[in-house]
Amino acid sequence: MKAIIIGSGLGGLLSAAKLSKAGHDVEVFEQLPLIGGRFTNITYKGFQLSTGALHMIPHGPSGPLARLLNDVGAEVTIVREKPAAVIRIPRKRGDTDYKFGHKDLLFEDFKLPFSLINRIKLAFYIIYTRKNPPTEGSFDEWCTKHIEQEWSHRISDSFFGWALSLRSSDVPVEEAFEIIENLYRYGGAGVPLGGCKAITDALAGIIRANGGIIHTSAEVTKIVTDNGGIKGVVSEGQKYISDLVISDIGHSATVDLLDSDAESTEMQNYINETKKLKPSAGVKICLSSDKPLIGHGGVLLTPYAKRINGINEVTNMDPALAPAGKHLTMSHQCVCEGDIDELEKEIELGLRDLEDIFAGKNYEVLLIQSYSNGWPVNRSSSGTDLTNSTPVRNLFVVGDGAKGKGGIEVEGVALGVEQTMKEILEN
Repeated sequence: MKAIIIGSGLGGLLSAAKLSKAGHDVEVFEQLPLIGGRFTNITYKGFQLSTGALHMIPHGPSGPLARLLNDVGAEVTIVREKPAAVIRIPRKRGDTDYKFGHKDLLFEDFKLPFSLINRIKLAFYIIYTRKNPPTEGSFDEWCTKHIEQEWSHRISDSFFGWALSLRSSDVPVEEAFEIIENLYRYGGAGVPLGGCKAITDALAGIIRANGGIIHTSAEVTKIVTDNGGIKGVVSEGQKYISDLVISDIGHSATVDLLDSDAESTEMQNYINETKKLKPSAGVKICLSSDKPLIGHGGVLLTPYAKRINGINEVTNMDPALAPAGKHLTMSHQCVCEGDIDELEKEIELGLRDLEDIFAGKNYEVLLIQSYSNGWPVNRSSSGTDLTNSTPVRNLFVVGDGAKGKGGIEVEGVALGVEQTMKEILEN
């Protein structure tokens, strides 16, 4: 087959690498002058900052992304060390911030702040829901119903804010428990040596080695269809014929490129569903320091912060991501729909959080990055993704706008690509 890939983000490159390795003719079109989208590096003051993701793979060397990278032959080293995650809480019971000192709990000890009765309830519900996962409502509603304690809301908001850029009230409970199940199944986060760019560069190398072509600064302006199926695309005024098109730009943007009207009921229903999709938004703050601010390579969850959900310090795993003698620390905070218009205020609150969390430590703010609107954290918030297939024959959508169930960020991207490749290559 001749396959055209729209977009060179992680989902697009994974798809192109898999298809090219399977012997198909692959051509990738990327409107930016660089590949990788929100999953590559930018060099700034000698630091390897990321364009989106935080140089972390949620399930490290044993998750879906690592499995797919191994499948296509990408030579990338993903390092996981203990602790995978810790939780920072005020030292004194009843304190609601870090001003009077703090202590760090291992992530697996998250149950300790619960009352005895709630620990018993938690143990029961963990066992019960693994066999009988709930399907209605949000995770926050589930907590309120079964384990009503302030801590349950704080820790779930911190975890899902970090992992999905959503509050627990915006996470469907079914998706939440699938994510929890995947934590048991695959384990915690790891850092790819070389950062995000090491992965996207490795995938690009595989594509080219198998005869694939990657165009940059080449925007696709139309998806051409014929009799309900794919015919090709138009880029820079030129028509490219193909048997298959895979879009890495989300369902909504893909619909906007279709050259056909919504004649069928199926197509009209699909278009209506894409209009309901809501992206997730967030803010990342990058810090430079001479001494470690965290001291380990895992995630630091911050449930008592006003805005910051979590922080990582990747140079404890890969010193090459910063100049010699420097450390790179990155915080993430979700931005709710109603707060997107007040990003400056949200950023200021995040900066204040960092002052409290790292009180007495010296650091420099390197860069502040926001992700919303046309450059979001996810084009479809987790748990609301549509399927990878579309009503147009041989048109598929991958990436952060079509993630697999229970997949945290890039793990969800990998799950979506795996499902798409199964549908294409096994049919």
